[in-house]
Amino acid sequence: MSNSPARRGVCLVLAAAPGGGKTSVSRALLASEPNLTLSVSVTTRPPRPGEQEGVHYFFRSMAQFEEMAAAGELLEHARFLGRGYGTPRAPVEAALAAGRDVLFDIEWQGHRQLRERLPGDVVGVFLLPPSLEELERRLRTRAQDSEEEIARRLAAAREEMTHWDEFDHILINADFERTVADARAILHAARTARARLPGMAGFVETLLRG
Repeated sequence: MSNSPARRGVCLVLAAAPGGGKTSVSRALLASEPNLTLSVSVTTRPPRPGEQEGVHYFFRSMAQFEEMAAAGELLEHARFLGRGYGTPRAPVEAALAAGRDVLFDIEWQGHRQLRERLPGDVVGVFLLPPSLEELERRLRTRAQDSEEEIARRLAAAREEMTHWDEFDHILINADFERTVADARAILHAARTARARLPGMAGFVETLLRG
């Protein structure tokens, strides 16, 4: 509606241990929420089959990644399993100012930095697996990684899950549809938080004058 009060966008961070389901949940959220866009990260890892430059990631060398970080071009950046990941600053700040919501598929280090640099704009959701056995089953079902890589990811998963208490919301991803519904509810609640509505004071004044 044209007379709706201005709204500042939300940074919705969806984090999980490797194999925790965040990619599938992210895709479902993006498909069901037209005002939600995915923040495309920079990474130093090689592309996986089907991944496209600028769509799934911006693929850069470690040297390029470090140059971007040093120049302040990354809103957050972290290393995970020996690889660099980061978020370009400018597109996110523009989206928030325009009232568009941005979804982040990042690790706990990035979530922490994002909170520091965009205080008040970040809502963090952490996905937990129902069990470590189920987590290992999911990693093996992907059939993309070697045994050595699976072992590394399981070890990383244990470390990642120790940071669950840094997030605003915790979802146990046992039932996919329920997890997606809960994540959408969190996003909808964040959109109507008073702090996200800088134009509300003027809107209410107009109501009262009428």
